[in-house]
Amino acid sequence: MSAKFEELVESFISNEIGISENFLTKELAQLLQQDLQDLNSDNRMFPAGIGNSDAKDAHQKTRSDKIFWLDKKNNSINEQAFTEQVEDFIAYLNKTCYTGINAYEFHYALYDTGSYYHRHRDQFKSNNDRKYSLISYLNDDWVAADGGALLIYQDDKTETILPNIQKAVFFKSDELEHEVSIAQRPRMSITGWLKRV
Repeated sequence: MSAKFEELVESFISNEIGISENFLTKELAQLLQQDLQDLNSDNRMFPAGIGNSDAKDAHQKTRSDKIFWLDKKNNSINEQAFTEQVEDFIAYLNKTCYTGINAYEFHYALYDTGSYYHRHRDQFKSNNDRKYSLISYLNDDWVAADGGALLIYQDDKTETILPNIQKAVFFKSDELEHEVSIAQRPRMSITGWLKRV
């Protein structure tokens, strides 16, 4: 596991964007994918909002995905396996990079065909708890024509990342603007933040 963690950290140090092609095992990624699809079939996912309780945009048009928050109270063995891996990564990050991360939050995200998330940063203006963004993808056989790419803006260049299954992306929440281009087929991920509270 430490090799996957090191891959994320080293690519983050060299390019401000950490990428691991196989952060999740294929088995866990497929189980999480099925859980997300079941939640959607059971109408348990809900439209995502913008902002926090201090600054909520009730009529937002910035994003059109649906989400479901991961929580240990959900008693999902697959969610638990995912959060245990996140906790191991946080321990590795704190040990090797002295980040002081002591909390996290994650949700499933489903972008139905035609859905998007316009350019933004992940840190709230009224709350700077979110230090790093971590996205894990759950999509089989994704190609450029499927849209739904993660576009990350760095000075005069744009990094385009396809959301292929098992891949994880890691970057500072307050620094890099990014967006999700319009998905041409359903796009699934687990998105969240490593926090210092």
